[in-house]
Amino acid sequence: MINRKVTPSESGKRLHRFLRNLLPNVPLGQIYKMIDSGKVRVNGKRKKQDYELAAGDELAIYMEEEQYKEASIGQQKTKYVGVNADIHVVYEDDQLLVALKPAGMLTHPDQTDQRDTLINRVHAYLYRKGELDSPMFMPATANRLDRNTSGLVLVGKTAGMLHQLNQWIQKHELQKYYVTIVEGRLEGEGELTDELVRDEKRNRTRVASAASAADEKRLSATTRYRALSQGDGYSLVEIELVSGRTHQIRTHFQSIGHPLLGDVKYGGKIFAGINHQLLHAWRVVLPDGRELLAPAPPILKRTADKLRLEGI
Repeated sequence: MINRKVTPSESGKRLHRFLRNLLPNVPLGQIYKMIDSGKVRVNGKRKKQDYELAAGDELAIYMEEEQYKEASIGQQKTKYVGVNADIHVVYEDDQLLVALKPAGMLTHPDQTDQRDTLINRVHAYLYRKGELDSPMFMPATANRLDRNTSGLVLVGKTAGMLHQLNQWIQKHELQKYYVTIVEGRLEGEGELTDELVRDEKRNRTRVASAASAADEKRLSATTRYRALSQGDGYSLVEIELVSGRTHQIRTHFQSIGHPLLGDVKYGGKIFAGINHQLLHAWRVVLPDGRELLAPAPPILKRTADKLRLEGI
């Protein structure tokens, strides 16, 4: 018999998914049979396949040691020697971590950078704290920011919190606000709802039109904005991102003739050497009313001062 205690980061995982990660060489159908037949027990009792595990739960798996070794080959291992663990933590508790991502850093690895990304730094940070306690669950981000976008990134430290964050975002119960500078004079408030079409090969997004091909996937998107101030041909704007499509803010504002300052890819002009969007995820409001704030980066403050824009 194999005994296994559920760690804090594994809390919230469903029993069948936990076992699937623990025993990667056992077919899912066989895992279901093990649960249903009582060959897996939690705290000495039979549980349903979708039972939600809690930290400290004691699992008993009725399996020989050698059989378990063969079944568990391939479990993910953690290696963070030499990985930079320097992150700006805005908020942290036992389940949730909110980090401030600087512009220029990827949220997740891609073909251009596999190592020094925000999520790798978060993993290294938690590893050094002794909180990366499971090879079967890795803390993950619930939102992603473009490389040149700065601001708040939410990380579920436990399986349960990650699921909760994703549910809040999917149901639009979590409010995400950005601040940016756009070209032209923009006043008042508004809502942009044009559907978007994504071109993955070119890494571009555009507003769907009546002439769009019938087989193109049109994505619903809602962007709300509130102008904060105007000055010298530019406007400071706060944006609520209701949906979270790739390059949504940049595409929507280009479509109304107010591209983001410096956002050359989406029609913006270079300003004072700035050739990328000054877009900052500066405020998140959780469903329970907690508000998380990220101070604007120095480059955004300096640029706003040059343009005599107030409100940041």
